[in-house]
Amino acid sequence: MYGVRGLFVPGPTNVPEEVRKAIDLPMEDHRAPTLPSFTLPLFQDLKQVFKSETGQVFLFPGSGTGGWEAAITNTLSTGDKVLASRFGQFSHLWIDLCQRHGLDVELIDVEWGEGTPVELYAEVLAADREHKIKAVLVCHNETATGVTSDVAAVREALNEVDHPALLFVDGVSSIASIDFRMDEWGVDVAVSGSQKGFMLPAGLAILCVSPKALEASKSASLTRCYFDFKDMIATNKDGYFPYTPPMTLIRGLRVSTDRLLEEGLDNVFARHRFLAEGVRAAVRAWGLELCAKQPKWYSDTVSAIVVPEGFDANQVIQRAYHRYGVSLGAGLSKVAGRVFRIGHLGDLNEIMIMMALSGAEMAMRDAGLDVAPGSGVGAAQEHYRRAENGYADFRPHLAAAE
Repeated sequence: MYGVRGLFVPGPTNVPEEVRKAIDLPMEDHRAPTLPSFTLPLFQDLKQVFKSETGQVFLFPGSGTGGWEAAITNTLSTGDKVLASRFGQFSHLWIDLCQRHGLDVELIDVEWGEGTPVELYAEVLAADREHKIKAVLVCHNETATGVTSDVAAVREALNEVDHPALLFVDGVSSIASIDFRMDEWGVDVAVSGSQKGFMLPAGLAILCVSPKALEASKSASLTRCYFDFKDMIATNKDGYFPYTPPMTLIRGLRVSTDRLLEEGLDNVFARHRFLAEGVRAAVRAWGLELCAKQPKWYSDTVSAIVVPEGFDANQVIQRAYHRYGVSLGAGLSKVAGRVFRIGHLGDLNEIMIMMALSGAEMAMRDAGLDVAPGSGVGAAQEHYRRAENGYADFRPHLAAAE
């Protein structure tokens, strides 16, 4: 096709031109004497993105799944009990990974479209008087269903009963896009990936680890080698890595981190809220519903849109891709064929979102859905036009949340 294909899956996301240029470099000596002057400041600046002063950042070659594996293998031992909830494909996969490593998962199944059940977590933690639960897992943003959970409330539940369990957060599709406060929320391991809010190609698992979790790693007995914190700590302190790092991605990470900090994290969060509200306005105008059951669960990085009974969301996705050059996210597992997803995170603005909505609207009509032409597009336009200063008008939501 001619022109630009629209990428609106919830990851990988669009890579800004200046980040692409930063990646397009000749190979370099990853043990050069000048490397620490580049890597050490980057480690420090990444801590700002996690909103942590006390944590340590690790950059592992891999995806978010590799980050999950690093989190559990470095801090837990075979047979340890962890508390987790399953409400989407990615929370399911994290649980599966724990079980494969021989952990005892106390599992709470939740209807897909809801988030982490804080009240049930609180009950389980209060009943665990012997503190057998060693870690609590929270999927901050469930990408499969477009649901965001309340991490701060889980920390409050732990504190309420003075429970010592580690708090692990999957922030793959939230960190660098949705408000995240590692130190304030008492998160012990936060896992992210390069291909979403960090606006890079896939290939880096980006973690921030608290002093408490680092201490736990000294006695944890799960087997690890490639993902061993100890090896990273020994070399990172001098600005190097224990094995050949993907330096092109790390050079790009320097530029993407600069972009995030220059925009200002609160502005980044407000921009994502602003763009997401336009998508939600379109969904309402189409007469459709989100997979997320209530507004408190709505994600600012991805919307999973439910098609009416009798229709196949995959037809919408295929039509959007082949006829209009727009990539939409597919439904996964339980919601396969029932939803299509619009990713609205990373390097995006209003006009780019309008491309996604227009393509989705035409594809739905082509697939036979009773959607009025221009309805969703028009609703989003009016939402964006009403904000005279764009996403700057959405800054107050952050103050209200504090």
